[in-house]
Amino acid sequence: MWVANQWKEYEVIDTGNGEKLERWGRYILLRPDPQVIWDSARKVPEWKKLNAHYHRSSKGGGEWEFFDLPDQWSISYGSLTFQLKPFSFKHTGLFPEQAVNWDWIIRKIREAKSQAPDRTIKVLNLFAYTGGATLAAASAGAAVTHVDASRGMVQWAKENAASSNLADAPIRWLVDDCVKFVEREIRRGNHYDAIIMDPPSYGRGPKGEIWKIEDSVYPFLELCTGILSPHPLFVLINSYTTGLQPAVLSYMLNQAVGSRFSGQAEASEIGLPVSSNGLILPCGASGRFSGA
Repeated sequence: MWVANQWKEYEVIDTGNGEKLERWGRYILLRPDPQVIWDSARKVPEWKKLNAHYHRSSKGGGEWEFFDLPDQWSISYGSLTFQLKPFSFKHTGLFPEQAVNWDWIIRKIREAKSQAPDRTIKVLNLFAYTGGATLAAASAGAAVTHVDASRGMVQWAKENAASSNLADAPIRWLVDDCVKFVEREIRRGNHYDAIIMDPPSYGRGPKGEIWKIEDSVYPFLELCTGILSPHPLFVLINSYTTGLQPAVLSYMLNQAVGSRFSGQAEASEIGLPVSSNGLILPCGASGRFSGA
């Protein structure tokens, strides 16, 4: 498992009874997690020091209960600073387990830049959300194209860039449907050295097109090979869908990308350490293709 264990301002303190107890900077949040099917003795004192609790409804969705939490606050990871706020369906605007992939992205780009300092490395981040991977790539010296269908998420990502002193970095911010964007880039003849994608499990396109990850992600990955440069640096895919196990992501990358480009695919679960008991909380899976 690839574990995001370098955080200083975030931690999973404890888990149990379908919930995870977390520290986000100064604030303690309790949020549901479907992976947590075990019990907890709730001995750590933070269980009684909650700033907010997201209660899941048996009918779907849920709502926040606030005790003492600001509308917005920030936490940092290395040189990156993220603006957080509680919003729909338990989220805060950040998936902290992705830090293990940010570290990998930074390392891959810096290694490539060290071998060719004048090279411009073009990175495409699809379904880019609030920009964690975008900022990681930009901080390492890449030129990034950030694409998300939600105008609000793109604006949030811009705020994170400003907080991370990357407001003037070479980042293109685009509000667009990812599939349509890639199709246009193929027609334009544009290419990228690296592609990052964090596709949703389910969604709808601008004209009502249904996106279901099990049916759509492989054809989309094949489509994306049409905009990779002749010697791509990497392709990274994230999945929070339990049906897409690491082996599936590895097979997909080998089949779609490895059949056309030299390199190697690997995949693993990603997780977060639980500070109270030493467990690793599983948080989905990632697949990585590294070009030769």
